[in-house]
Amino acid sequence: MNRGNLIRLGLILVLFALALSEVVVRTAPSISESAPGNNTLGMRLGLDLSGGIHLVYEADLSQIGNESAEEALDGAVDIISRRVDAYGVSEPVIQTQGGDRISIQLPGIRDMQAAIDLVGQTAELDFRELSAESWELIQEYVNQGLAVDYETLTEQGVLEWIPATGINNEGQEIHLTGKYLKRNTFVRIDQNTNEPMVAFEFDSEGADIFAQITGRLIEKPLGIFLDDTYVSSPIVRSKIEGGAGVIENINLNDARDLAILLNAGALPVPLGHWEGDDFLSGPAIQDEVDPTLGKDSLQKSLIAGAVGLFLVLVFMVLFYRLPGLLAGLALIIYGVLVLAAFKLIPVTLTLAGIAAFVLSIGMAVDANVLIFERLKEELRAGRTLGGAIEAGFNRAWTAIRDSNVTTLIICGILYWMGSNFAEPRVMGFALTLAIGIALSMFTAIIVTRTFLRLFVGTRMAERLGLFGAQRRGTTTDSEEQG
Repeated sequence: MNRGNLIRLGLILVLFALALSEVVVRTAPSISESAPGNNTLGMRLGLDLSGGIHLVYEADLSQIGNESAEEALDGAVDIISRRVDAYGVSEPVIQTQGGDRISIQLPGIRDMQAAIDLVGQTAELDFRELSAESWELIQEYVNQGLAVDYETLTEQGVLEWIPATGINNEGQEIHLTGKYLKRNTFVRIDQNTNEPMVAFEFDSEGADIFAQITGRLIEKPLGIFLDDTYVSSPIVRSKIEGGAGVIENINLNDARDLAILLNAGALPVPLGHWEGDDFLSGPAIQDEVDPTLGKDSLQKSLIAGAVGLFLVLVFMVLFYRLPGLLAGLALIIYGVLVLAAFKLIPVTLTLAGIAAFVLSIGMAVDANVLIFERLKEELRAGRTLGGAIEAGFNRAWTAIRDSNVTTLIICGILYWMGSNFAEPRVMGFALTLAIGIALSMFTAIIVTRTFLRLFVGTRMAERLGLFGAQRRGTTTDSEEQG
């Protein structure tokens, strides 16, 4: 056993210890108690294992140039992320898919419609005032002693609302919209009525326009609309300086959602889905996963993986003896390294990802099988253990390299297809398998080889039965491990 092998062994053990501490000690934050199974070794679990909602939206980029499409999609992802974070969803996965799609995974969320409303709403807030004809109609209602229900009259199309505008510093007439709002909107409870309201504040330019509008609408309603939908129309009692205002006549849940939308900002492009030439609201794909089903699938997958790994180890030990035992130790190191990589990247583990992990274990064993068969052939030919180890690894390397590189190319193709067709499970399978393949090459070529070299020059090296071989000839080989 030379010094180089000892150094390599020490580095492998240090790497194993660091990976093990990452897997066992460090834990990723769990999403919620309503999503069982997400605390498994602190791994980030996908929707099919933790439960939740998966939405895929298409973006309407017809009004945006090609050079601005990527920027618009990135902006939409950023705004959706802020909305989801404010809503309290832990560990969401929000990413672009292909050239015009956005995939949103919301672990722990159960209300599909609430998720759709939160994510897909453009959230363009604007302020309007009644046209002269509509205001005269309101005056007639008041003179007749009739109650005025602005919401009902607006929904029935009786009232006409026109943009509320003011003059900016450059002398331009500006429509007051949500783009002038500061990102500090919040919900508060009115001390007198005990009713919720949404408090907002404009920036300096918006505050000046707001003051002009409220100054001329005293004792008149100021219409507040979200995505062309009526929200409320508070009566202006006095000119409002400073740019602060409130939205009333709204329930607590709607007030909370509206505050989230306003703080996150309006989407730069409409989100929905295409049907032919028509762009419609709503996601192109919507899936809801039961957390109980995910937990059951996770348990069965872990059991299947453990049983499969045990059977593989038994086969390797029975067929290859001592090298098989060393390969088993290398597989344990491999498993810890892969789990640590999953947490460090981090990888969102799905059922398909677990399948890829188990498959990569089989491929790691396959590399050892190639090496050990070559090793047995060299020992039978009369080589010493050191020469047989080096020759076996060198001759098996070409086949191992080619097969693994081919698999990595397939992983790249699968990842690209999953990205373009908005299928995160395919992407997860490809990414997990690629990580497993890369680390399996490391453990098969470096770790197992180092373990075997430790026996060169020892008495055990003379007992070829431990290595699953019997010497056929008497040819000696001068190639020893130095």
